[in-house]
Amino acid sequence: MTYLGAACFLVAALVPSLPGFVLMTVAASTATMAAVPLLTQMFQENYPDSERGSRFSRTVMIRIATAAFFSWLAGRFLSTGIGRFPAVLVVYAAALALSGRWLSRIPGTPLTRKGGTNPFRAFRYVVTDRVFRVTLISWMLMGMGNLMMFPLRVEYLANPKYGMAMPAAAIALLTGVIPNVSRFFMVSIWGWLFDRMNFFMMRVVLNTGFAIGILSFFTGDSYFWLVTAAVVFGISNAGGDVAWSLWVTKLAPPSRVADYMSVHTFLNGLRSAIGPLIAFYFVTRWPIGLLGWISVGLIVAASLMLIPDAIAGMPARRTAGRIVEEEPD
Repeated sequence: MTYLGAACFLVAALVPSLPGFVLMTVAASTATMAAVPLLTQMFQENYPDSERGSRFSRTVMIRIATAAFFSWLAGRFLSTGIGRFPAVLVVYAAALALSGRWLSRIPGTPLTRKGGTNPFRAFRYVVTDRVFRVTLISWMLMGMGNLMMFPLRVEYLANPKYGMAMPAAAIALLTGVIPNVSRFFMVSIWGWLFDRMNFFMMRVVLNTGFAIGILSFFTGDSYFWLVTAAVVFGISNAGGDVAWSLWVTKLAPPSRVADYMSVHTFLNGLRSAIGPLIAFYFVTRWPIGLLGWISVGLIVAASLMLIPDAIAGMPARRTAGRIVEEEPD
């Protein structure tokens, strides 16, 4: 899938028309996201349970640093002329092609086909595994609350309507630089905690951080609260990177990790598309502070759903008493 994404970016660079650019970049993004469940399966097979979070967090640190450096470099390059963007797409294509090359060298066990070729067959685990089902619902509520407010950060800081009208440099600092610096330094700590902490309790703690960050950002009345929100968001997002990518390895039978992750990725794409649309629809009708409180309400509801399993004290990995059978067909 990474090779397909690379090819799409290359076509977008060579045929720089607007329809072609939109079509090819969407196709490239779809192809790269389609590989996510398979990557999680690789993490499951190649990283030991006791160190999976710690090892994965190191890759996230590299990803954050590389993305920050390339964003700066590409920004400087494009500042001399936006028409030079095809060269940036060529770099994207080359990077994805190299990723595909290195991914092909990672040891992995071929997945067995069960349940036919129905692309939605993995959703049966939502029915048969109560813990998986409850966690997905909780994640949907939390994700909707967070993703509703995420794109409104720039709108809130830039639009004179909200009394901010900040310059681009200040907006970049509060929405990009500060959160990513916090994220970079905290992700290894969250990886270490993921290996040792009850997952549901960890998720509740992360949800609390996101809620505090949203309230501080959209209801605070000073630059201090904006900076505080940026730091808290970065810290929470660091844990979210680890939890989002690896949580199914704590619940799914080893051979079904990719199936569980495919359901999670599908629902994530759904809320990522719907959440911002809902936010921009209601922000023209309701005060942005009220939207912030609604978002926090969704996050609190998501956390409350996880409290029973957090209190039950599920171990670092659910290794016994699984609801799902390895051979359900």
